[in-house]
Amino acid sequence: MNVETVMQELEALGKERTKKIYGSNGAHEPLFGVATGDMKPIVKKIKKNQPLAEQLYSTGNYDAMYFAGIIADPQAMTEVDFERWIDAAYFYMLSDYVVAVTLAETDIAQEVADKWIASGEELRMSAGWSCYCWLLGNRPDAEFSESKIANMLEIVENTIHDSPERTKYAMNNFIYTVGVSYLPLHDKAVETAKAVGPVEVKRDKKKSSFLLASENIQKAVDKGQLGFKRKHVRC
Repeated sequence: MNVETVMQELEALGKERTKKIYGSNGAHEPLFGVATGDMKPIVKKIKKNQPLAEQLYSTGNYDAMYFAGIIADPQAMTEVDFERWIDAAYFYMLSDYVVAVTLAETDIAQEVADKWIASGEELRMSAGWSCYCWLLGNRPDAEFSESKIANMLEIVENTIHDSPERTKYAMNNFIYTVGVSYLPLHDKAVETAKAVGPVEVKRDKKKSSFLLASENIQKAVDKGQLGFKRKHVRC
């Protein structure tokens, strides 16, 4: 399959209702509004194809960019490729659910994510923190430096309330993920969540929402989900 045929198939799967939902979350034209589950039959035909993924991602079409993330071969991507992808990721569904997810399947994931977290740019920071969430929720605890993750919790505690709006979501999710999926620091994550308290996130033309990691960690504990790891990062 080439880029034209994939674009035609994606366009045929687009639904106006889905398009509106994506639009309300920050997607803009061009987009078709394809539900992610509806992409699976095309994915089965293609499997991994990095050159095609690059062509689709560069279209700027949200659905094509999302699809690119599913068929990408993360091992074939370099730091330069990821920088190019994050540059084009214009809202959080791309930065956190396409770029960060794809990065989480590489050996350079922590190194690149660390740079993004330190960048001071909202979506790069968001992608960096999100990448750690995908990593911690999938890889064995032994792959991480406990002192490094502990230090990151302290950074979140000290900076989350003053961080950009989208970054707050990812940082809050990081506290939750450490609390649930990284057992060596469960107690520290619970303490951090309590110290942070409710995090106010302002949204365009809507009421602020409040994030509370402590409540969500407790819910996971009650459901017996401590130590939860995903088998796969990408769908």
